Amino acid sequence: MDQPNVCRCGWCNLTNQAYIDYHDREWGIPTRDDHALFELLLLENFQAGLSWECVLNKRESFRQAFDRFDLDRVCGYGEADVQRLLSNPGIIRNQLKIRAAITNARVFRAIGLEYGSFSSYIWHFTKGRILYETGKSSSGLSDQVSGELRKRGMKFVGTTIVYSYLQAIGVINSHEERCFLYRSGRQ
Repeated sequence: MDQPNVCRCGWCNLTNQAYIDYHDREWGIPTRDDHALFELLLLENFQAGLSWECVLNKRESFRQAFDRFDLDRVCGYGEADVQRLLSNPGIIRNQLKIRAAITNARVFRAIGLEYGSFSSYIWHFTKGRILYETGKSSSGLSDQVSGELRKRGMKFVGTTIVYSYLQAIGVINSHEERCFLYRSGRQ
């Protein structure tokens, strides 16, 4: 899908091939695979206060550091793993975010057990429908999901991070009108 002469969303850094690939092949595509949902949730948690491009540029290092985002392994992390991650220069070494990633993994797993999958849980908020909206950084939906996740014990899941997550996993399609991936219609 390498399309160098097409219009993309304004946030996409056209000098960063990884960012172009993410925009073209992943962002906004409806995701129902729990492994992918888990990876993107943890990466979004690390983005808090930083740019998505910064996190994306470290994605492969995060995959290696977090055992390819194996949910059971991350749920089993202890203090030695926290220290190992804090010493890894390839990732964002924020102790609060690292500890939150482990906590969030455990909550993610508990939600998956309760709903049959995390996908069933996250998509139930829209009854499986994709929402189409642009120009926002939060919404009533992200407020609701954020509140639910925080009630369950997740960290770094404020409404802005959750909104970004919902965009990334395709619950909210926010491709700009000028973008070649823009969809104005309904699912």
